[in-house]
Amino acid sequence: MARIVLAMSGGVDSSVAAYLLREAGHEVVGLFMRHGIRVAESGCRVNANALAEGDTPTLPIVRPGKQGCCSAADAEDARRVAQQLGIPFYVLNFENEFESIIEYFVREYADGRTPNPCIMCNNQLKFGKLFEYADTWGAEFVATGHYARIEPTAAKTWGLFAGRDPGKDQSYALFGIARERLARVRFPIGEYSKAAIRRLAGKIGLRVAEKPDSQEICFVPDGDHAALVRSRRDRDTSGEVVTTDGRIVGRHDGWERFTVGQRKGLGIPLGQPYYVVRLEPETRRVVLGSRDDLAQRELTAREANWLIDPPPAAVPCHAKIRYRAPAVPATVQALPERRLRVVFENPCYAVAPGQAVVCYQGDRVIAGGWIERPDRPA
Repeated sequence: MARIVLAMSGGVDSSVAAYLLREAGHEVVGLFMRHGIRVAESGCRVNANALAEGDTPTLPIVRPGKQGCCSAADAEDARRVAQQLGIPFYVLNFENEFESIIEYFVREYADGRTPNPCIMCNNQLKFGKLFEYADTWGAEFVATGHYARIEPTAAKTWGLFAGRDPGKDQSYALFGIARERLARVRFPIGEYSKAAIRRLAGKIGLRVAEKPDSQEICFVPDGDHAALVRSRRDRDTSGEVVTTDGRIVGRHDGWERFTVGQRKGLGIPLGQPYYVVRLEPETRRVVLGSRDDLAQRELTAREANWLIDPPPAAVPCHAKIRYRAPAVPATVQALPERRLRVVFENPCYAVAPGQAVVCYQGDRVIAGGWIERPDRPA
């Protein structure tokens, strides 16, 4: 059987993933990635650079402490699971690498876009940097506790597919995995529902069986992303709130508090529902309009990642513009300079620049990219 490096977060999903891999006969190495703005000092971290240089790591002993992003408590949960399952466990210090993700997050909001740091983390760390450490250990595969599937295709390649549980499917957030790396990725829980994973965790006696899922962005534990942006950007982003016809209806204290499609929290009584239609950093305006003003017929995306051979012409697909949005009928076309165009069969609402568009054929992910400003109103 294979040696597999498994990213362990201390949650129930990656913990059960470790159990399933071990039960399948694999040699599992558990890795906890410590990163974020405020991190508990545990005196147990493995120096990631030393590992890359070939040094032999020692088994860390995680001491509980002040909780921050990827906290000491989470590391302790992961360590206990690894100890219970009898697999080696290491904590990697990814603070420096994760700083680039925080900067991306801040930059996108400061430029009037809506970022998705979880996708960026997957692209750069879990399915980027982590492969370096898999190679250090001589591991054949990298695994995580994502609800998705990697399966062979009729073309004798490997494909990324949606998880079996539609309510927990995370394939949208995985579109950026390099195609050539799919053969080395494993998602042990992709065939299961969340309820089944919790039942299995309870059956085998894992203490994390009922541990709540993380809901917030890990480096914004208080949920105030605007405060983080402001703490890192000394720039006045306040300005006017206007309607699509140019009528000034109020002022805002910073456009980073808004995103396209937002309805709640506008703070301006207008007597009827209004939505954020667009952000204009160049004028510092937040533009409001009706739901119809949110409708778009097509979009373009940059930094496209194709998980099939890019087709020479537009092909039918179903496209998702947000993690929780339904996949809707569309066509997708490859464009020069790693861009793609998506044309919707029916108008699509609240297309937010900076978010990802991910295209499916059936339950297979075929392509995705980062949304630029929508091309054409419906």
